Amino acid sequence: MASQIAKVLLSLDAEAVGSLKEGVNFKKSTEDGKCYIIFKSNNDFKACKNQCKHQGGLFIKDIEDLDGMTVKCTKHNWKLNVSTMKYVNPPDSFLQDELEVSMLDDGGLQLVELSPVDPWMADPREPLELQKGEVKVTYFTHACIELQLGKRRFMFDPWLKGPAFARGWWLLHEPPADALDRLCGADLIYISHMHSDHLSYPTLKVLAERRPDIPIYVGDTSRPVFWYIKESQVKLTNIKVLPFGVWQNIDDHLRFMILMDGVHPEMDTCIIVDYKGHMILNTVDCTRPNGGRLPQNVDVMMSDFAGGASGFPMTFYGGKYSDSWKAEFIKNERKKLLNYKATLVKSLQPRIYCPFAGYFVEAHPSDRYIKDTNFKNSAEDLNALINKLAPAIKTWTPQPGAVLDLGLALRDPTNREAITNPPASAKIYKDSWEFDLYVNELKSAIKSDIFKHQNWIQFYYTWAGFQNYNLVVRVIETDDKFECITDGYDYLVDFLDLSFPTKRPNREHSYLEIKNRIGVMRYVVLHGCLWDDLYIGFQNRISRDPDIYHHKFWKHFQAELPLCKPDWEHFQKQVVPISETGMGNNCALS
Repeated sequence: MASQIAKVLLSLDAEAVGSLKEGVNFKKSTEDGKCYIIFKSNNDFKACKNQCKHQGGLFIKDIEDLDGMTVKCTKHNWKLNVSTMKYVNPPDSFLQDELEVSMLDDGGLQLVELSPVDPWMADPREPLELQKGEVKVTYFTHACIELQLGKRRFMFDPWLKGPAFARGWWLLHEPPADALDRLCGADLIYISHMHSDHLSYPTLKVLAERRPDIPIYVGDTSRPVFWYIKESQVKLTNIKVLPFGVWQNIDDHLRFMILMDGVHPEMDTCIIVDYKGHMILNTVDCTRPNGGRLPQNVDVMMSDFAGGASGFPMTFYGGKYSDSWKAEFIKNERKKLLNYKATLVKSLQPRIYCPFAGYFVEAHPSDRYIKDTNFKNSAEDLNALINKLAPAIKTWTPQPGAVLDLGLALRDPTNREAITNPPASAKIYKDSWEFDLYVNELKSAIKSDIFKHQNWIQFYYTWAGFQNYNLVVRVIETDDKFECITDGYDYLVDFLDLSFPTKRPNREHSYLEIKNRIGVMRYVVLHGCLWDDLYIGFQNRISRDPDIYHHKFWKHFQAELPLCKPDWEHFQKQVVPISETGMGNNCALS
């Protein structure tokens, strides 16, 4: 079976994108003559094939639609609202399959479809009856789930100790006392992506010391999931990188398939597990798993739900970013996410749904502001909404150590024996996190010899490889309260020509001011880490003028930095210490 690929159906250059009008646009491919519908709204785009899902008729502009959002099928007059991809006539009939809209750096766009769109349909299996105790789903913490499938145990995304995103995220739930032992005794492990709340090096260090040869499966993302393993010094010897959309047969009854994310194919993946014809779908953090095409009527579906996994807008200051504006924005975004997840679950109609992968807390005392403002959705609220929209779907809000017996749940969803909750004495929420151990490791980078030489700045950003972009960034090293410190660096980087001026240039340019906690920033620089540790980990504060998101810049520093860290050994051989040059490094820029 060939691996799944992303197929480009239509390409538009920047000029053609600029000519798209607000609302509905019909565009024909010059290569095969096929027609596509692109809906534009404030520079956001949605797209689909010009083909009615009912009987394949072509759509035309709906002259009765005054809002410019619907198209009408020429066969049976079915109407599609392209802004929502819902059919409005007849209502509640279908959702139109969306195409991925990929924006290009030069201002063009591509419409992309995964091929095949539904690879799980290859070699379908009739479900066999499950015995009591044969398939168990055990929730550990955050995104870590253990599947018992017959005699095999399959573990997902084990984050069981330490922080994620430098020191910004900590586990909300206390993992079961035997969680690490069960991890080390698992038969196979799936890690969905490289983010440290899923790929936890403190957790994997324990695994490597006790069982380095356990099979660990990851998808073949363009940035390797384990790109950092050499620098981490965690020695795992059996990492298996798999193509997308191909069944991996473990034994006669168990197989699984890894799928890519439509929005972040360079990084995110999700998984379908099939045991005796019973499917478990785990979409993890994917924004549009498998480009939005997913199997219906699976036995168990799991997905994220909480929101809050970004520095925006909590870490932004200046301009409109008052606490009241942030609170209103966050409330609206979480509500949209809740409704999206509930609608998705309703459309897929799984037998059982479990929200997970959102159980983190900004526990460090220095991040109290983030903890207080970064409101997250609750699993209970999402499940209540699903129960209202689709009462036939059984929902499960898990606690650490809770077990779902799939065989019992499928036979009788009301059977209370299908779910075993942890004993009343079990600890549910963590109340200690070994802060000092991990924060001190980050702060150890502050005294590194490389920072005695001001030239590290040029060396680092040259290594990073981002330029030819009209953006000037001021980077300020700060203490934990984001206040300037006397021995911290404060410098400008002009990414148009990768220069390091002492003041902002006279030409028109975009400007970012980023205050970074010194320990985290220097650790990131020293080890060649991605800036997710700073941005998603709430370890910086950001101001921007004008107030626009620089996708190209952030994508580079969050996902496209070189795979090997800067060669600091080579750097130190060629530099002169500051004490010999007379140059200072204090917060001195004006």
